[in-house]
Amino acid sequence: IVTAAREMFVEFGPDVPLDEVARRAGVGNATVYRNFPDRDALVREVVCSVMDRTVRAAEQALSESGDAFEALERFAHTAADERISALCPMISSAFDQHHPDLEDARRRTESLVAQLMDRAKAAGQLRADVDYGDLLVGVAQLSRPPAGAGCMSADRFVHRHLQLFLDGMRAPAPSVLPGSAV
Repeated sequence: IVTAAREMFVEFGPDVPLDEVARRAGVGNATVYRNFPDRDALVREVVCSVMDRTVRAAEQALSESGDAFEALERFAHTAADERISALCPMISSAFDQHHPDLEDARRRTESLVAQLMDRAKAAGQLRADVDYGDLLVGVAQLSRPPAGAGCMSADRFVHRHLQLFLDGMRAPAPSVLPGSAV
């Protein structure tokens, strides 16, 4: 159910009818409502499951020895594949953004991404004026299809443009960034 909901939320947004989620999942709508008493519960579960997989990807990248920037790149591409951009409209929906499960997943994600970035900075491979928010916002924006574009047509450019973005984060920095880190 959660996998089907995630796919449909990416394709159609968080307001997709739950009966359609049930159909995609191959279960009856009563099964959806038995497991998730309301839309907010399902949306929260989807958000937390995506964040949990993103955390696992960051943990995997941190466990790797070798090139710190390459580990950061692998994490960023995996996060793009998770379609973390789809979380943005869901997090801003009506459900409790400060739910303990969501807060815990957010803290873990931010901490692990900061560790990945600190390791790349310590190796002299990542510019010093970027922070975890810059990376996560960049991944989210680049993995979100442009308005009016079908997901499938935009997907072929996600990793290409993400790599361009990541290359711009490499040290030494060719310019000074305006403003402050996200």
